[in-house]
Order: sequence, then structure tokens, then C-alpha cells
Amino acid sequence: MPYETLSTAHCFGGTQGFYRHESSSTGTPMRFAVFTPPQAATRPVPVLWCLAGLTCTEENFSTKAGAQRRAAELGLMLVMPDTSPRGDGVADDAAYDLGQGAGFYLDATQAPWAANFRMGSYIADELPRLIGAHFPADMHAQGITGHSMGGHGALTLALTHPGRYRSVSAFAPIVAPMQCPWGEKALTAYLGADRAAWRGVDACALIADGARLPDVLVDQGLADNFLAEQLKPELLEAACAKAGIALTLRRHAGYDHSYWFISSFIDDHLDWHAARLKRPAV
Repeated sequence: MPYETLSTAHCFGGTQGFYRHESSSTGTPMRFAVFTPPQAATRPVPVLWCLAGLTCTEENFSTKAGAQRRAAELGLMLVMPDTSPRGDGVADDAAYDLGQGAGFYLDATQAPWAANFRMGSYIADELPRLIGAHFPADMHAQGITGHSMGGHGALTLALTHPGRYRSVSAFAPIVAPMQCPWGEKALTAYLGADRAAWRGVDACALIADGARLPDVLVDQGLADNFLAEQLKPELLEAACAKAGIALTLRRHAGYDHSYWFISSFIDDHLDWHAARLKRPAV
């Protein structure tokens, strides 16, 4: 599984790198970023997947979240993929919430998207194989987090791959894409008009249908412009309560949807993941 190193920089005793490879899942070149902590010089380290939101690339979380300092202290590898396939021959849409930059971490089944938009398989299967083969990663200790569309991806990937991720968290996630404009637009385009096909990529629907997580941490800003129409954390709160899932939902007055919000609470999330990833496997 060859890959190309685009750049690396020494960071908090570790290495922040940016990479590119040819993806068999998407049929395109894909870029990703990895922060390798200093502890990886002597042993494999736990892996935290960090999924970005609409319009973002592998650079957003790696340059704006401020996660490397605490990740270095905790010995966590951070893997930050791009949010979609890209390129001149890849289907796109003029709007920001569909197409390139808006892969929604699922495998599309509808034309023209099905040819390349297979981000579910890419994040769950292909990229982990590459990371496990080429980086000092303990693939038996994986966690996942994400922001907005990436929060949706973190929740749905964890729910559909039970036992894969020992820890799950999200910042301002899209928790019920079947019930918000962003989700309805994307799921119609990528999966077709049959709403039954959408349930496998909707966190609240997955929970209602029996999928489970041990626990999950979610932070939500109350000054988020997308809160009422797109994010609806109260739906996840109700779904988890009914299913008996231990949800820690923290609502923060004054915080919006930006990386200023993420950077304010990123250390809490990294601590959450480290506590679970460093426990012995059961």
C-alpha cells in the first residue's frame, strides 16, 4: 500500500505529517494527515480518528484544533483524513453541502456519486490498513471523533462497526441526518429516495434499530447557528436515554460551530479517549 509523504514537521516532540496515496475505494488520490506522538519511537500507540466537517480537508483539524500538544502528552496518534474524493473527473455540486468536501462518510449507491464517493469503506477499511502497515499504530486501540458532518461520521461508523472503536466522541454532530436539510439533501443524492436505505447512516435511527455504544461524549455550543435546524442534539439525547447508552452531552453557552469551539474543549476529548484506549482490551 504505497503512499507519498508531502511534508513533515517536528511538533511537541512528535511529527505532524501530510500524505497522499491512490485509493482503491474512491478511485482517486486521497490525502490524509497524521500526528505521531513521541512515544511511538519505542512502541505502537493508540489511534484516534479525527473526522472533519463540510467544506473541510485533512488540514482543518490538524491546523486549527490545537490537539497535538495534549496528544503528545497522552501518547495518542491522530489520523485526519480528507472529507471526500476530489479531482476534475469526480462528481461535484455547486453547493457546499454536497459533492467534493461533503462525502458524509458513507458509500454512495446512486449515479454519478457511486463511482467515487465511498468514504465509508475508505475510512473504515482502506485507510486503517494503510495506517496499520506503515505507521507505529496500535490498531487494537482505536477511537473516533469528529465535528459536524465528521461527528455524524464518528457516530455512525462506531455504531456500524461494534467493537472497532473503544472510544467515541463528537463536536456539534449531525445526529439525525434523516431529519435535517443537510442530511436529507445528501442522503437523497447519495443513496436515493428510499428513506429505508438511509437508516444505516443515521445515528439516531441506528440506535433505534438496535445498534449500541458503551458511552459517548458530545459537546455542543448553544450559539451555534446550525443548532436548531441541522444538529438537534436533543434527538440523540432521547435516543440514547431510551437505549440505555451512557451519553455525556455538554451544552456550552456562547460557543458557536467553529474551531474556536473545538479548540476550547479538545483536551477534554483527548483525555476521554486516552482513558478508554489505554485500558486493557476485553
